[in-house]
Amino acid sequence: MSSAPAKSKDATTAEKPARKLGKRKLILLAVPVALIVVGAGLWFSGILPHMLGMEKKQEQASKEPPKPVPPSYVDLPEMIANLNGTHKPAYIKLAARVEVPKAEDVDKVKAAMPRLQDIFQTYLREMRPEELRGSAGTYRLREELLVRANAAVAPAKVSDILFTQLLVQ
Repeated sequence: MSSAPAKSKDATTAEKPARKLGKRKLILLAVPVALIVVGAGLWFSGILPHMLGMEKKQEQASKEPPKPVPPSYVDLPEMIANLNGTHKPAYIKLAARVEVPKAEDVDKVKAAMPRLQDIFQTYLREMRPEELRGSAGTYRLREELLVRANAAVAPAKVSDILFTQLLVQ
């Protein structure tokens, strides 16, 4: 019988080091995980970048936004063209303004003005009166003229065509 109590003492002494070893492993794993969670929380809340001085550079960069450059406009001469129709003659009278985003491209657009007029006149002569009806027809005309204007003044760019007068008779 004396051997039975001895076994129980050995079993309890063996369990105590195993429990201490398990607690040590838990602490060794929990401490780095807790530090990472706290660090991530501080980083995403903005406290840690502020403490490290990273925020000052971003604030200085965001304080000075670039000023937008206003676009330049070039007036096109008034154009009158007969429309492609089979029944009765129809005419279009068009006065427009070309929007150029860069001021240095204005001279290039003015130099290409004869080419622009030719391309616009040729396109207008192929239009039918029913294609120009309504706001959808005007929008399509603007988009087509914009594509042709960009092709004519390349490498300069035209950002928009503004109609100052559009009359279909």
